[in-house]
Amino acid sequence: MYDATLAETVTIRGDGGDEIEAYLARPMSQGPLGGVVVIHHMPGYDAPTKEIARRFAAEGYNALMPNLYHRDAPAASPDDAAAAARAKGGVPDARLVGDVAGAAAHLRALTSSNGKVGVIGYCSGGRQSFLAAVSLPLDAAVDCYGAFVTAAPPEGMPLKVGPIKHLTKDLSCPLLGLFGADDQYPPHPSRSTSSKRS
Repeated sequence: MYDATLAETVTIRGDGGDEIEAYLARPMSQGPLGGVVVIHHMPGYDAPTKEIARRFAAEGYNALMPNLYHRDAPAASPDDAAAAARAKGGVPDARLVGDVAGAAAHLRALTSSNGKVGVIGYCSGGRQSFLAAVSLPLDAAVDCYGAFVTAAPPEGMPLKVGPIKHLTKDLSCPLLGLFGADDQYPPHPSRSTSSKRS
């Protein structure tokens, strides 16, 4: 079995046709292969999340992680870029959807693609994975401990997002939600409501 992979920084078209940085990890095989858009957590486009993309490639998927903070702080360290994005209230929902749409289109255009694309996100990226799944034609979605799907952030939190549970009816694909028993967000009682389809 040939198991070589390639990981590199690329430029993709995101929301509004903007050029944004992204991290692409893919097997060096002809395919056909499924694609995964990896949505990073609030701390940003960092080494641990790039490792997640490489792990997907090692498992036989084309994986692409768009840098959601590229416009807020181009070429900044992950910590500085995350701070700049937090100061603006986080990534606007519409921009997130446009960036994920661009990442999905990039994956589908790869010569090794089978045309199927899923999305996975962690923490704030979990909410964004849910948002992508109700906004775009995707084949699968995973929300890993994503907060603020069912409720707004608490007073004083810099994130400026609202609940999106009402969009559940628009899911374009199967959605898997993974949450820890001790996670503060979402609070335990709302997990059961967020897991039921409306």
